[in-house]
Amino acid sequence: MAKKTAKRVTRTGRITAAEAERLSKIRSRAQKHVPPDPNRPRPATRGLGAKIRAARERKGLTWYALARAAGIPNLATVRDIEYGRDAKLSSIEAIVTALGMKLDLVEAET
Repeated sequence: MAKKTAKRVTRTGRITAAEAERLSKIRSRAQKHVPPDPNRPRPATRGLGAKIRAARERKGLTWYALARAAGIPNLATVRDIEYGRDAKLSSIEAIVTALGMKLDLVEAET
Protein backbone atom coordinates (compact mmCIF):
# COMPACT_ATOMS: atom_id res chain seq x y z
CA MET A 1 0.00 0.00 0.00
CA ALA A 2 1.31 3.43 -0.96
CA LYS A 3 1.96 5.96 1.76
CA LYS A 4 -0.53 8.85 1.79
CA THR A 5 0.74 12.39 1.74
CA ALA A 6 -1.17 15.42 2.90
CA LYS A 7 -2.41 17.64 0.08
CA ARG A 8 -3.19 20.55 2.34
CA VAL A 9 -3.20 21.50 5.98
CA THR A 10 -6.29 23.10 7.44
CA ARG A 11 -6.38 25.03 10.66
CA THR A 12 -9.27 24.97 13.09
CA GLY A 13 -10.04 27.74 15.53
CA ARG A 14 -8.58 31.20 15.80
CA ILE A 15 -4.89 31.95 15.39
CA THR A 16 -2.86 33.79 17.99
CA ALA A 17 -1.54 37.30 17.49
CA ALA A 18 2.01 35.94 17.23
CA GLU A 19 0.94 33.47 14.53
CA ALA A 20 -0.90 36.23 12.61
CA GLU A 21 2.26 38.37 12.73
CA ARG A 22 4.39 35.44 11.50
CA LEU A 23 2.01 34.79 8.59
CA SER A 24 1.95 38.50 7.72
CA LYS A 25 5.75 38.53 7.47
CA ILE A 26 5.69 35.45 5.24
CA ARG A 27 3.13 37.11 2.94
CA SER A 28 5.10 40.35 2.66
CA ARG A 29 8.34 38.46 1.85
CA ALA A 30 6.51 36.38 -0.77
CA GLN A 31 5.02 39.50 -2.37
CA LYS A 32 8.51 40.96 -2.81
CA HIS A 33 9.47 37.93 -4.91
CA VAL A 34 6.13 37.53 -6.69
CA PRO A 35 4.22 40.82 -6.53
CA PRO A 36 0.47 40.80 -7.18
CA ASP A 37 -0.61 41.52 -10.75
CA PRO A 38 -1.44 45.26 -10.92
CA ASN A 39 -3.96 44.55 -13.70
CA ARG A 40 -6.02 42.01 -11.73
CA PRO A 41 -9.71 42.81 -11.37
CA ARG A 42 -10.66 44.96 -8.39
CA PRO A 43 -13.99 45.39 -6.59
CA ALA A 44 -16.16 48.28 -7.76
CA THR A 45 -15.52 51.55 -5.92
CA ARG A 46 -18.94 53.06 -6.62
CA GLY A 47 -22.38 51.97 -7.66
CA LEU A 48 -24.44 48.94 -6.71
CA GLY A 49 -21.49 46.56 -6.36
CA ALA A 50 -19.71 48.86 -3.91
CA LYS A 51 -22.88 49.32 -1.84
CA ILE A 52 -23.47 45.57 -1.65
CA ARG A 53 -19.85 44.96 -0.65
CA ALA A 54 -20.01 47.62 2.08
CA ALA A 55 -23.25 46.16 3.47
CA ARG A 56 -21.83 42.62 3.38
CA GLU A 57 -18.68 43.69 5.21
CA ARG A 58 -20.70 45.65 7.82
CA LYS A 59 -22.61 42.45 8.58
CA GLY A 60 -19.36 40.45 8.71
CA LEU A 61 -20.43 38.07 5.94
CA THR A 62 -18.24 36.30 3.41
CA TRP A 63 -19.23 35.86 -0.24
CA TYR A 64 -20.13 32.28 0.58
CA ALA A 65 -22.27 33.14 3.61
CA LEU A 66 -24.14 35.83 1.68
CA ALA A 67 -24.75 33.53 -1.29
CA ARG A 68 -26.15 30.87 1.05
CA ALA A 69 -28.36 33.40 2.87
CA ALA A 70 -29.67 34.63 -0.49
CA GLY A 71 -30.27 31.09 -1.77
CA ILE A 72 -27.77 31.48 -4.62
CA PRO A 73 -25.91 28.24 -5.38
CA ASN A 74 -22.84 29.91 -6.90
CA LEU A 75 -20.85 32.11 -4.51
CA ALA A 76 -19.03 33.64 -7.48
CA THR A 77 -22.27 35.50 -8.25
CA VAL A 78 -21.75 37.69 -5.17
CA ARG A 79 -18.15 38.38 -6.19
CA ASP A 80 -19.19 39.19 -9.76
CA ILE A 81 -21.75 41.73 -8.57
CA GLU A 82 -19.21 43.35 -6.24
CA TYR A 83 -16.73 43.56 -9.12
CA GLY A 84 -19.31 45.30 -11.32
CA ARG A 85 -19.90 42.41 -13.70
CA ASP A 86 -23.27 41.57 -15.23
CA ALA A 87 -25.66 39.52 -13.10
CA LYS A 88 -29.27 38.43 -13.16
CA LEU A 89 -31.70 40.87 -11.58
CA SER A 90 -33.17 38.00 -9.56
CA SER A 91 -29.73 37.32 -8.02
CA ILE A 92 -29.26 40.97 -7.16
CA GLU A 93 -32.71 41.12 -5.59
CA ALA A 94 -32.01 37.99 -3.50
CA ILE A 95 -28.69 39.40 -2.26
CA VAL A 96 -30.19 42.79 -1.43
CA THR A 97 -33.03 41.10 0.49
CA ALA A 98 -30.57 38.87 2.39
CA LEU A 99 -28.67 42.01 3.43
CA GLY A 100 -31.87 43.66 4.67
CA MET A 101 -31.71 46.35 2.00
CA LYS A 102 -34.17 47.61 -0.56
CA LEU A 103 -33.63 47.83 -4.31
CA ASP A 104 -35.30 50.90 -5.79
CA LEU A 105 -35.41 52.54 -9.21
CA VAL A 106 -34.81 56.27 -9.34
CA GLU A 107 -34.89 58.86 -12.11
CA ALA A 108 -31.57 59.34 -13.87
CA GLU A 109 -30.00 62.76 -13.62
CA THR A 110 -29.77 64.40 -17.03
